[in-house]
Amino acid sequence: MTQLRFDDSAPRPIESTKGGFRLDKVRGKVMGVCAGIANYFNVDVTLVRVAFALGTLLGFGSAILVYLLIGLIAD
Repeated sequence: MTQLRFDDSAPRPIESTKGGFRLDKVRGKVMGVCAGIANYFNVDVTLVRVAFALGTLLGFGSAILVYLLIGLIAD
């Protein structure tokens, strides 16, 4: 007969490897929004900044409002 052992300890909460979205004010230029998005999605911060710049130019400035809203609401 095999020796089976069961763990009778209390269940531990599930730990998320990814925390929530946070502004990165250390690596950020203005409010840390692009750096925070880059950290959250694990991409280069330059790509996020270029995407915001293109979104601002192509979206007639609407990305600026999104940027400000994220910067004011997050953290």
